[in-house]
Amino acid sequence: MRFLLIEDSEALASAVVERLHLDGHVVDHAGDLATAWDYVATTDYDLILLDIMLPDGDGRSFLERHRSADASTPVIVLTARSEVSDRVGLLDLGADDYMVKPIDFSELEARCRAVLRRRGGEARNLITLGNLGFDSLAGTLKIGGETVQLRTRELRLFEVFINAPGQIFSKSALVDRLFSYDEDPSENAIEVYVGRLRRRLAGSDVGITTVRGLGYKLEQT
Repeated sequence: MRFLLIEDSEALASAVVERLHLDGHVVDHAGDLATAWDYVATTDYDLILLDIMLPDGDGRSFLERHRSADASTPVIVLTARSEVSDRVGLLDLGADDYMVKPIDFSELEARCRAVLRRRGGEARNLITLGNLGFDSLAGTLKIGGETVQLRTRELRLFEVFINAPGQIFSKSALVDRLFSYDEDPSENAIEVYVGRLRRRLAGSDVGITTVRGLGYKLEQT
């Protein structure tokens, strides 16, 4: 998944980015609202982590404008304010969840997973397709009951496909989902990861099909 973190504390931002990277997520960091708006204008994010007190404005104005534009990207607010009225106000503005600082990273990861499941309409963690089962919470893939080990980037690529079976993803779209602005991959990297993922899916009822001139899609074989 690709996240946007809007946070002016470099120390906290570095810690959050490092923790989410370990979980395989791509994270872009904006230290102010101006940078954040530049990012959301050019990139589709799966989740936004939003601080309230920023050097060039209030994060609540970002949240309000984001929702008024009918943007559906879920937002978790990071706030130092613990008063009930503040939390209620954030939810009323359109926040999907909030966390009070100081942040517990295990809780942050759990809240991210919960928000993303709600966004996808998943009541359970397990996604099944043919003889393939994917536990989005544990990040485990099983084929015919046998666990298949996926490396981090392979796991995140598979997550993109399994959440939208039949949808065609171009190479550029997959680059956008798997790599941050700090990285500079070529589209050939996507071919490598797709090739690896195809080998992992051998023996399943599911395959990644190349759609000439358009990209790739996941479908039952």
